[in-house]
Amino acid sequence: MKDKNNKFVVGLTGGIGSGKSAATALFEKHKIDIIDADQVARDVVEIGSEGLAKIAEHFGNDILLESGALNRAALRERVFNDESEKQWLNSLLHPLIRQQMMSLIAVSNGPYCILSVPLLVENKLTVMCDKVVVVDCPEAMQLSRAMQRDGSTEQTIKNIMSSQADRDTRLAAADFVLDNSSSLAHLAQQVDELHQKLLPLSSSHQ
Repeated sequence: MKDKNNKFVVGLTGGIGSGKSAATALFEKHKIDIIDADQVARDVVEIGSEGLAKIAEHFGNDILLESGALNRAALRERVFNDESEKQWLNSLLHPLIRQQMMSLIAVSNGPYCILSVPLLVENKLTVMCDKVVVVDCPEAMQLSRAMQRDGSTEQTIKNIMSSQADRDTRLAAADFVLDNSSSLAHLAQQVDELHQKLLPLSSSHQ
């Protein structure tokens, strides 16, 4: 699993509303490549992709929009209450996503790259990483931030939180923790310090 052309991979994760996007933006300022699992998940079902062709073959063409793109709302509806369909979709997409992430890691530049995955711990993708960083804040703060950002109901966010690893499980998987319970300036200071720690680790890895 660690055949990554010897690249030093730093996995970054955190629960909904913890501030993963803010942290990755701060790493980008240090010219660090970010491989975003959410973006990869969109890419593997783009028009013309193998993933989209197989989804249309399985669910029928009414799973597509008029443009030929995936109708995500229709797909969610189909798999939401059907565990077997959800498993089928996951067994199709997870290997495609993993393969694409490996390809992006292989062509990444810089001393290390960040693999940003919301479900890094849950999907056991820590095996792809040399170090794991968890962006952390209290669960009440996650809830209020996510509600404010997404305009979702409290119950919706709580449901998402309960489907993710709990805070203790995530923290147990961490080599480094970024505390995002304060200001963006405080988070930026921690990212700066962590970057300085990761540079020698990545150079001794080569």
